[in-house]
Amino acid sequence: MTELGMKWACEYCTYENWPSAVKCTMCRAQRPSGTIITEEPFKSGSMLDSPHGDSGGSSLLICPDSSARPRVRQAQTTESSAKWSCHMCTYLNWPRAVRCTQCLCQRQRSCSPTETPQTSGSGLRFRSGSAPPVDPCEEYNDRNRLNTRAQRWICAACTYENWPKTPRCVVCDHPRPNDAIQLTEPDEPSPVINEQDRVRMQRAGGVCGPVGQRRSPPASKRDSEVQIQDIQCIELAAGAHGSKEELEMDFKKLKQIKNRMRKSDWLFLNACAGVVEGDLAAVEAYKSSGGDIARQLTADEVRLLNRPSAFDEGFTLVHLAIRFQRQDMLAILLTEVSQQAVKCIPAMVCPELTEQIRREIASSLHQRKGDFACYFLTDLVTFTLPADIEDLPPAVQEKLFDEVLDRDVQKELEEESAVINWSLELGTRLDSRLYALWNRTAGDCLLDSVLQATWGIYDKDSVLRKTLHDSLHDCSHWFYTRWKEWESWYSQSFGLHFSLREEQWQEDWAFILSLASQPGASLEQTHIFVLAHILRRPIIVYGVKYYKSFRGETLGYTRFQGVYLPLLWEQSFCWKSPIALGYTRGHFSALVAMETDGYDNRGAGANLNTDDDVTVTFLPLVDSERKLLHIHFLSAQEMGNEEQQEKLLREWLDCCVTDGGMLAAMQKSCRRRNHPLVTQMVEKWLDGYRQIRPCPTLSDGEEEEDEEDE
Repeated sequence: MTELGMKWACEYCTYENWPSAVKCTMCRAQRPSGTIITEEPFKSGSMLDSPHGDSGGSSLLICPDSSARPRVRQAQTTESSAKWSCHMCTYLNWPRAVRCTQCLCQRQRSCSPTETPQTSGSGLRFRSGSAPPVDPCEEYNDRNRLNTRAQRWICAACTYENWPKTPRCVVCDHPRPNDAIQLTEPDEPSPVINEQDRVRMQRAGGVCGPVGQRRSPPASKRDSEVQIQDIQCIELAAGAHGSKEELEMDFKKLKQIKNRMRKSDWLFLNACAGVVEGDLAAVEAYKSSGGDIARQLTADEVRLLNRPSAFDEGFTLVHLAIRFQRQDMLAILLTEVSQQAVKCIPAMVCPELTEQIRREIASSLHQRKGDFACYFLTDLVTFTLPADIEDLPPAVQEKLFDEVLDRDVQKELEEESAVINWSLELGTRLDSRLYALWNRTAGDCLLDSVLQATWGIYDKDSVLRKTLHDSLHDCSHWFYTRWKEWESWYSQSFGLHFSLREEQWQEDWAFILSLASQPGASLEQTHIFVLAHILRRPIIVYGVKYYKSFRGETLGYTRFQGVYLPLLWEQSFCWKSPIALGYTRGHFSALVAMETDGYDNRGAGANLNTDDDVTVTFLPLVDSERKLLHIHFLSAQEMGNEEQQEKLLREWLDCCVTDGGMLAAMQKSCRRRNHPLVTQMVEKWLDGYRQIRPCPTLSDGEEEEDEEDE
């Protein structure tokens, strides 16, 4: 008798082990003394098919597709013929077993439709007329014959044939050998699903992972990478600092955490990873799905992300954006866009006119010859809301303002911070109320707001950004000198007594230049100063002084509020009519006024001889505390006390003092001198609201008369 015929059967799981095995390879039970099976397990098929094959005690039913499965005798004993097949792993268990010996799955009491077993005193029998029982081992073979398209690897410990993508044996958890070759593509799903994995998927209702574990469906590719990464990191940590039992406990805990997670949880983790990696799409996907910006990372989620240097318990997306200095993401997170109404600005109504305006802007850009070769616009255009809005019904006016204005920005600048419209004299008696137009939350919000305040459109084609980049590079020496001198004075004024080497100044300046060339990158005060030179007119920024979180916590100083003058141009080359921008929590918005019927000398200190078709908007040059607004990027000769700065403002802007003693700049816009394409775009946008007529409410008597007429 050869060694193949001297296998001994385990008394617990009936697995036939090699004679040299001391313990059962399957269940690790101790080998009983003197228990040896002398049957030859590899008999030919002719012997099994012979008429004497079922009478001898040596005939065996062999499972050719899995040599790890136990060889079950076709004996006529009642106990062996009554074995039940596990619905999870198809292992044949003894009738006394309540759970599967292989996978510990609970035994199902229901019988298959083809058999109805009845117990008797002599064992298990079948009703007359019923179909003969189907051997579960043959069912297992038939299923595996369908799965021959993908080559499997054989476990070296238990000889079970596993699917190519399984890193460990699903039977004994033995690691896959390195020489096991995957014939299928690594990124291509297998065309045939393992029967065990399919059953687990049906029970769990989820997605089957590499070894068939149950988990929630990931929201994107990064979710799968996070799940695989945290498993690998836990394994490495356990291998270095813990035992195998601790590794198994950590792995089970990790699976429990992932099983409890929903799609919104994966979106939140995806957004957290996106903030760290600079993926703006992940943050926008979480916010657009209605995710809570104030949501905090829990201990389980931090453990799942497995990156202690980046994620801490209690952190929100805002905290992560501040830690990693993601200003563009901070603007998106801290700017709540009103979802009550669909936004509809004039640029969205007529795309043909919008494209013509963009071409007109591109053609009006020229570069100045000489040492200061900066680009500039040849046309003076100021966007204002038409006065015909007041002729619309109140309900239609409310709808129009909901669709064209940013209510959240308007509320923050007016009520929470008292930055605009805080003066009753300017807002009521002088009709100089400012309206915050709705703007995109992308990183181009500064450029969009500048074009909205002038031409009423977005910088969709990045024409203004390209002009900003070219002007900075062509006039780098001029702007660099102003920027360096201003930053040095600013740091000393706040008591930050430090000096940088020239290499450090050059590095910071190179970063500012790089921001101008990147679409979607957030811009700084220097870029506003350059834009004032491109427009050839002052820019007044009314903004909040501090960054604040959603809880109202102060996060930092903004430094954007103030006046930006085109100081590097000659005064005669520039216009004195400014534009106004609003700044709220990392987001810029265009502040525009509404047309009036004329100036009519509405109480200003200066007597202006203006036409009736000219709209004059008074923009305050002081804040709500009557302090003069800062003038950015002044040189050492231009810096001085408040009187000198006020004198400088009067030189570059049309200033006046109101009856209340307030210094204000006059923004003039003429409907006749405005660009005809902008006027045509606004009229077409307004026609859409003129056609809206609210349904009139009928009285009871009129309703009765209508019913009688019908």
